[in-house]
Amino acid sequence: MLKLDLIHTLAFAGLVLMVGYGVRAALPVLARYNIPGPVIGGLIASVVGLVAHSRGTPLWEFDTTLQAPLMIAFFTTIGFAASLRLLRVGGPQVLVFFAIATVFAVVQNVVGAGMATLFGLHPLFGVLTGSVTLTGGPATGLAFAPVFERAGVEGATTVAVASAMVGIVFGGVIGGPIGTRLVERYRLHDRLRTPVEMETPVATELVEAQLPEPSTAAPEGEDESSWHLLKAVVLILVAMWAGSWVSAAFTSLGVTLPAYIGAMLVAALIRNVDDAVGWIGVSQRTIDDVGNVALALFIAMALMTLKLWEISNLALPMLAILAVQVILVAIVCAWPVFPAMGRDYDAAVMGSGFAGFMLGTTANAMANMRSLVERYGPAPRAFLVVPMVGAFFIDFTNAVIITVFVNLLA
Repeated sequence: MLKLDLIHTLAFAGLVLMVGYGVRAALPVLARYNIPGPVIGGLIASVVGLVAHSRGTPLWEFDTTLQAPLMIAFFTTIGFAASLRLLRVGGPQVLVFFAIATVFAVVQNVVGAGMATLFGLHPLFGVLTGSVTLTGGPATGLAFAPVFERAGVEGATTVAVASAMVGIVFGGVIGGPIGTRLVERYRLHDRLRTPVEMETPVATELVEAQLPEPSTAAPEGEDESSWHLLKAVVLILVAMWAGSWVSAAFTSLGVTLPAYIGAMLVAALIRNVDDAVGWIGVSQRTIDDVGNVALALFIAMALMTLKLWEISNLALPMLAILAVQVILVAIVCAWPVFPAMGRDYDAAVMGSGFAGFMLGTTANAMANMRSLVERYGPAPRAFLVVPMVGAFFIDFTNAVIITVFVNLLA
């Protein structure tokens, strides 16, 4: 058996990551359903490990010391994007959409916990197949999995990955048809004016527009891009350092939290203070780049160490819970999302986006909405509201919701 230290494990995760992107490029269906490259590569490695385990010949032993820091680093970068300025720009509709998503995240957990109890399982199993992995996606599922395992959910990491994958697939499958049904049923395409040539902003472009890059120059003799990268890394590390104290304070009060919450809160505080005074000059674009690297390596590392054989007896209840969750999301897209957002074409497009990120990821939401605007015309309001909520703000309230359920049901 090959024993890998922390550097070897990180390098192996990098290779797994590249394999995933290669397979994704070779099989367009994976890209069409927005299956991330790190997920593909990590699952391939875990399946190889499963086959070796079934034959009694384990292939490798990993040192996952760096897995938690990579996860915390990614969620810290999400904290830096949580600017109150974005909420003000989005206006009332962002708040309404945000409120609906937050309430429905609670509903996902209530339904999941109830169904898990009916199957004779720990209610937290249902929460894990609720907002943790559906609203939260694979990153949140993997981040919270150790907390759920300590609370008594067997094979929580593997369950989290399986649930998140099912959610991603169905988030991409049902979103387009839901939006199309709303547009056709209410003949919303007949009410559209001649489409205006415009680019529909995605989440990253939206943040860059409202959180402009700092104007501060690099010190004399320093490369500009290297300086911003260095400053971003230092800011992330400082937020992680201070955040560990915040998390420790909550733990001392008996509150169970994932490791990243403190860092996420500190990062949000730094972001909003900098928005107000402008002393630091936070480069959100650079911070996002660092976060994307950390996320890709974290997911690859987490998945390649999965023990898939742990959930063979949990497949039926998990699929039953997820089937109900998919049906509920489809219903909520038609009501209350569609009427609450205005009963117009943009509202229908937002409904398709809601299905994407409440079951899968923001990438699913954006793909669903693009499929509609390519057919019917631009929906600028939808492309303003959905990325704000799906990519940034829901992560905060979802973390709070999950934490409350864990502390109530553990």
